[in-house]
Amino acid sequence: MAELESSDVMMKVIKSLSALLQRVAETNDVFGSLNTQKMSIFQGLTRPTISVQSYLERIFKYANCSPSCFVVAYIYLDRFARKQPLMPINSFNVHRMLIASVLISAKFMDDIYYNNAYYAKVGGISTREMNLLEVDFLFGLSFQLNVSTSTFHYYCNYLQKEMQLEYPRIYATPSNSGTTGKLDFRANEEGSTTHQHQLAV
Repeated sequence: MAELESSDVMMKVIKSLSALLQRVAETNDVFGSLNTQKMSIFQGLTRPTISVQSYLERIFKYANCSPSCFVVAYIYLDRFARKQPLMPINSFNVHRMLIASVLISAKFMDDIYYNNAYYAKVGGISTREMNLLEVDFLFGLSFQLNVSTSTFHYYCNYLQKEMQLEYPRIYATPSNSGTTGKLDFRANEEGSTTHQHQLAV
């Protein structure tokens, strides 16, 4: 998408996406009980010391994947959250889910991409763990990797609205009457019923 090509715009997208993921993780930390969650390779014993934003910026800096990959990775994260309700995104798994989703997105979207060993170094994990994360994430998605143009634009629009909240002067648009700062978007991909957007809280 042409609008994503600017490095300045991409950094704003990354900041908005990381803020969104951080909100979801912190909300699930508070309301989700670790005792009821399904244990998986994504779940760490402790919270990583690196912030979600710094981690995503690191991936952006070293992965060299196309800007569209980050939107598609966001779509994959949302799909995973809906398909695996016993594995909600939280502070203990968000980093591993991020590196897995970007890796899979790059392989699906780009003609040229780095191998799993390289992504493992970027993500600060072993190659073996990267391989396992990839397989588990694919099964968690039921291998549903196709993203329609309309779905892609829907998520782009959602991220743009997040950016409008973060940078209101830069991304000012006419406001709809009755619109508040609290966004309640509902994803509606082809072939699915309307449902609460897992990554919009």
